[in-house]
Amino acid sequence: MRFCTFFISFVPLIGALSLVPIPATVAQVRQPGPTMAPADDLPGAPEPHYLAPSVESVDGQPLAAQSPNNPDEAGQHDKSWHLTSDSTPASIGGTVIDVNGNIVSGAVVVLEGAGNSDRQTMVASETGAFQFGSLKGGVAYHITIEANGFENWRSPPLILNPGQFLQLHDIKLKLPGSVASVVVFANPEEIATQQVIVEEHQRVFGVLPNFYVTYDPEAVPLTTKLKFRLAIKADTDLVTFAGVAFVAAIYQAGDVPDYGQGWDAFGKRVAAGYADTTTDIFFGGAILPWILHQDPRYFYQGTGTTRSRARHAILSPFICKGDNGKLLTNYSSLGGDLASGAISNLYYPQSNRGAALLFEGFLVTTGVRMANGLAQEFILRKLTPSAKNRK
Repeated sequence: MRFCTFFISFVPLIGALSLVPIPATVAQVRQPGPTMAPADDLPGAPEPHYLAPSVESVDGQPLAAQSPNNPDEAGQHDKSWHLTSDSTPASIGGTVIDVNGNIVSGAVVVLEGAGNSDRQTMVASETGAFQFGSLKGGVAYHITIEANGFENWRSPPLILNPGQFLQLHDIKLKLPGSVASVVVFANPEEIATQQVIVEEHQRVFGVLPNFYVTYDPEAVPLTTKLKFRLAIKADTDLVTFAGVAFVAAIYQAGDVPDYGQGWDAFGKRVAAGYADTTTDIFFGGAILPWILHQDPRYFYQGTGTTRSRARHAILSPFICKGDNGKLLTNYSSLGGDLASGAISNLYYPQSNRGAALLFEGFLVTTGVRMANGLAQEFILRKLTPSAKNRK
C-alpha cells in the first residue's frame, strides 16, 4: 500500500411628458387703438387671426366675426378682438435611455408635425442626446424613437410656446414584450476560474483541504491551466505536508515499508509519502485529465433518493464527467493511481516492489476512493463551513 492512499483520498482531491395644449394664450390678445395701422399696411407683419365666435360689444350686443379679406369690414378692426403670433422658433431635445437608466446611443429619432414639411429625422449621439430646432409655436408635434432590441417609444402631443426649449426627461426604452429576461454571457474560462477560487476555500472543519469537489450543479469544465492550478494548490498546501508526516509516523510504528527505524528511516518515509502524493495528484488530477479531457473533481449530487446518491458516490472512481459534459470511464483517476504506484518502484525498498504489491495498493486505493465518495455525498459538505449553506 502506498503512503498517500489514505491521506489524499480522504482530503478531497456566482409618460413621457404630458403637455396640455396652451389655448390661444400663445398669442397676445390686443384691442388696437384708433391710431394703429391695419395689418395689411405693415410690411412683413404676420396676418392676424380673428376669433371665430362672436364677440360682445360694450353694449352687450353681439358683433359678427371680422374677416381681413372683406374690404367693407376692414375699418371695423377696432371693434373686435384678434390674435397676433410670435414667430420665434422653438426647440425640443432629450436623452435616450433604457428602463435601467443605461444610455442608448444610435437610436433613430423622428419628429412629426402637422405636415410633411415638419418631419425631421436624426440619430442620437453616443451620449444618447438629440435636439430639433426651428420649430413652430402652437403646432402639435410627436416624437418617435426606434432602437435595435427595444420597443418603439412615442411621445404624446407636444405643443410649444414660441421660443421655448422643451427638454424631455421621460424617454425610457423598454425591452420587447416577448423578452422575459436578459441573459449575460461571460467567458467560460472566467466562470470556471471563479468556481475554482470557491473550491480552493473549501476545508473540512475549516482546516482539511476539500478542493476536489464541486457543489455547483452547473459547474463549467476546467481548462488545462485550472487543472494544474488545482493540483498545485492541493500538493503545496501546508495540511498536505502535515498529513504526509502523520501517515509516515503511523508507517514508522508499523515498520512499513522496509526502511527500518530511526530518524533517517522516518525521513525516507516522509519523502516517499510526499512523492506518492505528488505523482498521484498530478497524474490523476492534472496530466491525464488534460490529455483525456476529463474533469478530476467529484460532482456532488445532493438530490434524489439515498440509493441513487450512494450509487453515484460509489461509482465516482470509475465514472467521471468529461470536458464535453458527458459521462466517461474515469481513466484519469484509475490511471493516476497505477502511474503513481509504478513510479514508486523507483524509490521503494526492493522488498516492497513488484507487480503484486502495485495492484494490491491500487485495489486498496480504489476502495478508499469509493469510501471518500460516500463521505463527500453524505457527510463532508455538512462539515465544510464555506459549503454547507451554499445553494
